[in-house]
Amino acid sequence: MSRSTDPGHFFQTTASLSEITRKAQKSTNTHGSPIRLPSKILSIGADPDDAGRVYVAEAAGTARRVVLETGEISALYTGPAAPLTSLALSPSPTSSAAPRTLYAGCWDKTIWSWNATTRAPLRRFTGGHTDFVKALLCLRLGGRDILVSGGADGAIVVWDARSGEKLYRLMGHVRGILSLAVDPASLGSGIEDGRSGVEGETVTLFSGSSDRETRRWRLTASAGNELADDAATGPVPILAHETSVNALRFDADADLWTASADKSAKCLVRDRGWEADTTLPHPDFVRDVVVDEEGGWIVTACRDEEVRVWERGTGKLYHTFSGHFEEVTGLLLVGRMLVSVSIDATVRKWSLAPQDLQAAKLEAEKAREGEVVEEKEEPKESMLTAEEEAELAELMDDSD
Repeated sequence: MSRSTDPGHFFQTTASLSEITRKAQKSTNTHGSPIRLPSKILSIGADPDDAGRVYVAEAAGTARRVVLETGEISALYTGPAAPLTSLALSPSPTSSAAPRTLYAGCWDKTIWSWNATTRAPLRRFTGGHTDFVKALLCLRLGGRDILVSGGADGAIVVWDARSGEKLYRLMGHVRGILSLAVDPASLGSGIEDGRSGVEGETVTLFSGSSDRETRRWRLTASAGNELADDAATGPVPILAHETSVNALRFDADADLWTASADKSAKCLVRDRGWEADTTLPHPDFVRDVVVDEEGGWIVTACRDEEVRVWERGTGKLYHTFSGHFEEVTGLLLVGRMLVSVSIDATVRKWSLAPQDLQAAKLEAEKAREGEVVEEKEEPKESMLTAEEEAELAELMDDSD
């Protein structure tokens, strides 16, 4: 006997039907010049060799390299049968002829890898996690390419990226790892956003978890340990949020911006012991946050389908980019362009150039004013004269 999966064949409340209709209507909008892909997009990463391209990870188990200007899929990476949650690219090759490697964390508890140029499958990293792999980053330590993964099992695993050898595990979180970032202050210079390859002997890693904690770790190519500000008290996690820490981003001052399921994004100031000095409130879970240093903006991605632009100096909401019709899962800055991805299976582009952002803000304000005017529109004046109206009223009375 066949079983239908068509939502129309099941009982649904009026609210759920209304929501389906709303999303269906919104899905046709072209805001952000959407690039439409076959399945939900769970992560986005930069192409360090070409700013006009990005990598995305999909729930269908595929990764793609997308050309932003044309929407062309310039590379397709296949193999996994489960959703891909996260991406990382190997550091700059030591030889100009050597290709980069693309890594993808997967629901199947492993990490997949491909030759980024030829798309040929490479090593599969297994045996490190007992649950979904949720976060990845790649760096170079002591001349060795290191891959760091965070899992829903609460473990951070450090791998030799070339051999696939599991070097060591770091335990401290009691729930799943959701985000990883390298502290730029531990490098001096040479890092852009904690996701790119870096050079050094020792780095400090920050990890965010669904246990609401942010922890700090000292990594080398051979061993790692959790950092402690005070040897007597031992490692103490940063507790800036009430629940899951979905994203970690360092700004140019080496302060830490966080996005959380407690419906806020925060700036944690290094010189104040990671105390929050800016809190950006949202109506729903905050999935990602990026810092536009040039424009002075903080941009956040929210489960309520919106991308918000905030004034960094004041913490005031400046503009909201509306276009996605499902949860926004990731953000990426490419020059003055903001790229967002969503489980609505679209990649959208938004200009943060001053004149473009101002124009978008004015257009949105006019649209809102138009909606208010339409809602409050007064009844139209009668086309009848006063005498005709009196005659009509008399006829209506007679009919009674």
